[in-house]
Amino acid sequence: MSIAVAELPSVVAAFRGNAASRPDGAAVTFVRDLSVEKVDETLTYAELDAAARSIAVRLAAHLAPGDRALLLYPEGLHFAAAFLGCLYAGVVAVPAPLPGQYRHQRERVTSIARNAGVGVVLTNSAVHADVREWAEAQTDAGTGPVLVTDEADPAGPVDPDAWAEPALDHDTLALLQYTSGSTGDPKGVMISHGNLLHNVDSLRRTFGLDGSTRFGSWIPHYHDMGLMGILLPPLVLGGSCTLMAPTTFLKRPHWWLRMVDVYDLDWSAGPNFAYERCARTVTDEQLEGVDLSRWRFAPNGSEPVQAATLTAFAERFASAGFRAEALTPCYGMAEATVFISGEGARKPVVRQVDAEELTRHRFVPSGAPTGAKPVVSCGTAHDYEVCVVDPQTREVLPQGHVGELWLKGESVAQGYWERPEATRETFRAETADGRSGYLRTGDLGLVHEGEIHVTGRIKETLIVRGRNLYPQDIEHELRAQHDDLQGLFGAVFSVPGPTGTGEDIIVTHEVPGRLSEDVLAKLAADIRQTVAREFGTGVRTVVLLRRGGVRRTTSGKIQRAAMRELFLGGELRPLFADGGPRDTARTPTRQR
Repeated sequence: MSIAVAELPSVVAAFRGNAASRPDGAAVTFVRDLSVEKVDETLTYAELDAAARSIAVRLAAHLAPGDRALLLYPEGLHFAAAFLGCLYAGVVAVPAPLPGQYRHQRERVTSIARNAGVGVVLTNSAVHADVREWAEAQTDAGTGPVLVTDEADPAGPVDPDAWAEPALDHDTLALLQYTSGSTGDPKGVMISHGNLLHNVDSLRRTFGLDGSTRFGSWIPHYHDMGLMGILLPPLVLGGSCTLMAPTTFLKRPHWWLRMVDVYDLDWSAGPNFAYERCARTVTDEQLEGVDLSRWRFAPNGSEPVQAATLTAFAERFASAGFRAEALTPCYGMAEATVFISGEGARKPVVRQVDAEELTRHRFVPSGAPTGAKPVVSCGTAHDYEVCVVDPQTREVLPQGHVGELWLKGESVAQGYWERPEATRETFRAETADGRSGYLRTGDLGLVHEGEIHVTGRIKETLIVRGRNLYPQDIEHELRAQHDDLQGLFGAVFSVPGPTGTGEDIIVTHEVPGRLSEDVLAKLAADIRQTVAREFGTGVRTVVLLRRGGVRRTTSGKIQRAAMRELFLGGELRPLFADGGPRDTARTPTRQR
């Protein structure tokens, strides 16, 4: 596409232009099997356009432009058609995970539906029964009818040519992207057509992407990176997108790498844990015959990027042709649509800084062989004004100081749906010297030599005797030093000390189920020693959990706040714990 996509009036105009110019081109492919030979299904641009128009016609019978539709789909092709169908109808799309079988999963979807005030639920035949059962249980907040988009409309045949395009422009609301928060306090980020187009255009210019770029990943379609970083850009630019189910990646990480090779992907992203999982678990046998030499961009984002993970991944897959220059640390968030900063076609830039100074929020480069901590650059934020601000005083900090990252730019969303106070606090921030209109990211970091370096989340930072420690650093170090923790997940957080003075550190981590009680007790003691040796602080309680015991979002992000609440509420069910939630029991315990 020669014209800058940000100059187009809407996402619908961008997609329909591609459908007209390349109707038979592959738009979206879903991979079902790569065990022996590829098994997949594809929608061309013409097919996807026709499906979207049909869905838009059906939606028009139930909703007016600006109304909200909840999208509940398993992984596959139907979500893409439904999402575009909403845009074609001028209806605000509300992507969400399926209700699931667990209470907290169902409550989260319920809270999203209630907050958004949805008038229709869109789903497909594969999960229709479960979705209908969930919808019928919502007696206090109706969801409206459930429309099954891959089946004929019970009201009669739908003619896609009956579609009439609504009035759309850059200010038209396109979707509500719900962030990974607590189940009872959802925040729907209001993302407009203009936000989406500007963000895609920023990606295009930063990395030199175009209609020939092939995107793909396994990240869920309702996650901001999966939707706006993987699925949407190629549909706007005229490229192609290849998808795989997240559960497929979790069971067979090597299929992600095989998918990159078989489908000749240029851009395939994942969070840090995905690269770590591949580096640790993919075997030589699984890698046999895989060629990763054509993988141009391997963005690492959605959670803090670990320098050791970048090195391990590059070294592990060099024999398959993978180039370190493909690794692309990025910074992004839903409140800025998705993409904020990154740099391509270079090896990752990692800066060694004084570890002790960093605990005091000072960024001091270090050439010393010991006492240094690697901090990964997430590249330049080309389309944003970035300020580093003291989160308490709101004073703009000088160079070399870590503070909260504040942003201005065309990709910054309109605010939180039906949350005016939160919108003012987060999207209308003003510095102490009177500069206004900033997005408060909630992330700690700084700009060094023009590039963003993220050090952690404000709410998750561990403040121990005046020192600032980052939970992801502790979690990563524990996995690096203890074989029994590798490939599993941990959550480190702090709780008030028993005397009310200061915060105490709690370590929770998954372990294999086969370990004996003596081994678990020694592992817990070794974890304490590692944290004391590497980070200079003690641990109040170590809680060892079964696989799956650490709460995560649907995209794999650790939910440390949720784990903290479960710990304080005595709701964790440990295999082994060497203390109690409130220090009421100091003796080691093991669940029988």
